[in-house]
Amino acid sequence: MEKLVLIRLRDSGQNFFYNLGEIEIKEGEYVIVEHDRGLDSGQVISLKGILECKIKQPLKKVLRAATAADLKQIEDNRVKCKEAFNTCSKKITEHKLDMKLIQAEYSFDQTKIIFYFTATGRVDFRDLVKDLAKIFKARIELKQIGVRDEARLYGGFGPCGRELCCVKFLRDFEPVTIKMAKEEGLPLNPPKISGICGRLMCCLSYEYDTYKALSKGLPKEGERITTPQGKGKVVAVNVFNRSITLEIESGAQIEISYKEKEKEKE
Repeated sequence: MEKLVLIRLRDSGQNFFYNLGEIEIKEGEYVIVEHDRGLDSGQVISLKGILECKIKQPLKKVLRAATAADLKQIEDNRVKCKEAFNTCSKKITEHKLDMKLIQAEYSFDQTKIIFYFTATGRVDFRDLVKDLAKIFKARIELKQIGVRDEARLYGGFGPCGRELCCVKFLRDFEPVTIKMAKEEGLPLNPPKISGICGRLMCCLSYEYDTYKALSKGLPKEGERITTPQGKGKVVAVNVFNRSITLEIESGAQIEISYKEKEKEKE
């Protein structure tokens, strides 16, 4: 079985699984990999070796742990990226293109430069690409990205205080709906359930199934139920404790544990 490792390509690229082979490496260290008709660099995100059923195509290989010379090359590329960014920004202005340049990246072997940008619609940047190719003598790739990708490129910390999931480990962006926030009993207040990108927090999507499982058999908040203590309205649900807070007709509030009920059925 192939030993898999999750690597973030370059500083801001996507996360990909690679075949680590027999190379010894630690999380957080840099490696040189096969990618897109050439060599590229990346940082090890996870060594857990998760074999996903979705991964069917042969994986590209990690060639080596980054040497001192490789790390110097990576740093030199970062400096050149700033120059490329400034040049591209000027050309965008010259061509009067309605686009916002976000970041520039060199591939490790400097055969390709990727420019990331946002725009409200489609942009005809063919003349821009021609100009940049003449200046840099390299393959030019312009990638239009969304607000979530922009947040991933800039990086940062979420409301939980941890590094953004999209930066740390998420490979793809899954759909996130307001129904997920409702299922978790979160206040439907956009600033409280949105990430720094302004969209619903990604963590809602991969917490959703867990909340659905834990909520099974529990009444919904606002539901009216009958208990030995009387009829009442559910005013709070604690899915982790498997309990509810019920406001009975007298106005008093009582806590009911469904754990105890489930034990009695057993």
